[in-house]
Amino acid sequence: MKSVIFLLLFTSGLLGTAIGQPKRDFSTNSPLVKTAQGTVEGVTEKSGNRAFKGIPFAAPPVGQLRWKEPQPPQPWKGVRKADKFGPRAMQRAVFGDMNFRSNGMSEDCLYLNVWTPAKSGNEKLPVLVYYYGGGYMAGDGSEPRYDGENMAQKGIVTVTVNYRLGVFGFLAHPELTKESSHKASGNYGLMDQTAALRWVQQNIAAFGGDPKKIIIAGESAGSSSVSAQMASPLSRNLITGAIGESGSLLSLQPLATLAQAEEMGLNYAKSIGAATLDALRNMPADQLLETTAKPETPRFRPIVDGYFLPDFPVAIFQSGQQAHVPLLAGWNSEEANYRSILGEEPPTVENYEKALQKHFGEQAGEVLKLYPATTQEQVMDMGTQLASDRGTGFSTWQWIDLHSKTGGKPVYRYFYTRPRPPMTPEMGDASAGMAGGVVKDNDPTAIKMPPARGAVHSAEIEYAMGNLSTNKVYSWTKEDYKVSETMQAYFANFIKTGNPNGGNLPKWSVVGSQGDVQLMKIDVTSAAQTDQNKRYQLLEQIAGKKTASR
Repeated sequence: MKSVIFLLLFTSGLLGTAIGQPKRDFSTNSPLVKTAQGTVEGVTEKSGNRAFKGIPFAAPPVGQLRWKEPQPPQPWKGVRKADKFGPRAMQRAVFGDMNFRSNGMSEDCLYLNVWTPAKSGNEKLPVLVYYYGGGYMAGDGSEPRYDGENMAQKGIVTVTVNYRLGVFGFLAHPELTKESSHKASGNYGLMDQTAALRWVQQNIAAFGGDPKKIIIAGESAGSSSVSAQMASPLSRNLITGAIGESGSLLSLQPLATLAQAEEMGLNYAKSIGAATLDALRNMPADQLLETTAKPETPRFRPIVDGYFLPDFPVAIFQSGQQAHVPLLAGWNSEEANYRSILGEEPPTVENYEKALQKHFGEQAGEVLKLYPATTQEQVMDMGTQLASDRGTGFSTWQWIDLHSKTGGKPVYRYFYTRPRPPMTPEMGDASAGMAGGVVKDNDPTAIKMPPARGAVHSAEIEYAMGNLSTNKVYSWTKEDYKVSETMQAYFANFIKTGNPNGGNLPKWSVVGSQGDVQLMKIDVTSAAQTDQNKRYQLLEQIAGKKTASR
């Protein structure tokens, strides 16, 4: 079935005066908006939409505020320029192909960006708040693939949000727990995201947005963050819808508990010679960041801290304590490569069966029945499907499955299969990276991906956000733009109504409450397909047996 372009074109205009706010400077190129903290001066994009970049939504988390719950931003006098992105969070270049437009890197990183098509401050347009991916180690709201300009052209006020990463965002430590009024530590990056939601609720009406219609979205770690915000009592009442692209916290590997994370944090501090919390806080940010480059350094990620997450996310969703909002979520056909199953061994049938035995033990035969391979080509194909399923695919499926049963609202599932086109000739012999760009062959630190066999992790972002033209790496075709128009139209409809259907788009069915696993396959043609539910149930069963045997 052919898809048609589904665009809502909004003529541009200057933000008007909201009720209770002073008059603004009605300059064509420099729109003014008064927030609760002070007046910001944005810019007018070529489309006529307004952009406000680098707005602080919390106090700088530096000094004694390092590893503290985000504090309210300080007010300012006069007009604050909002014409460039704020600094990105502290991070190492773990993904060498990430493309930043941020104003450098700093521990002072809690800024957000707003794109709005509104002509006045009383239009009550739907609001999209987008969280970037990067494994909770990297990423930034300034990345062009998340740019909000094209979503604004759909009539949506779009916000991208920075949050603390790595050791700065997710360190748990006994001394941090002790000083906390909530007797918890860790999850500061997730609390940053919640603080941004509170800022949006308080201020977005002045930008023409509706504070009662806030939809959160994200990809990879950003998608996991969406599941976390839905699960947390701190944020689940702040949102009216959610979009998840590739991943959730409901994975085969349970999150660490506070006690486990505290022990990890204490061992880490000792390993870098920081005997006390004061020593950790007094360490320069660059020096602290550099310590995370050591191979023995643990990955700092979300935990069950007893405050932001009072229980394991799986338990929260099983008991129906999450936000009861519509959910649109899915994953890609190549979230991981067969190499994560086979390692460096050649993709022969014999090596495949040995690898299954290594990974799954006595359940290897059952896995082979659901991921059968009798040729080298099938080994690469089935190995890729298995690698994708046991990581990102499973966690996203589990999230969707449980929310469809206990969330009380419609759930829509997609499976994205569109591979990226070849690179432009200008890229030479560079390798594809994990973030949509390229990795130079002389960059030893960046993650290089093998040749793609499908839609790789993060491939859908530019399509969904309407930002193909911002990525100069690939030779986008008319079909790519057609897929983007379809996918963005689905997303835009969902943001506005809680239902992706509309116009001449192919019908997208709701996931049933009795285990119905209908999904929408998104590619050049869109068609509803049935998911192979048995695969995920088997992986869940195997993971449960491993956990019980520990």
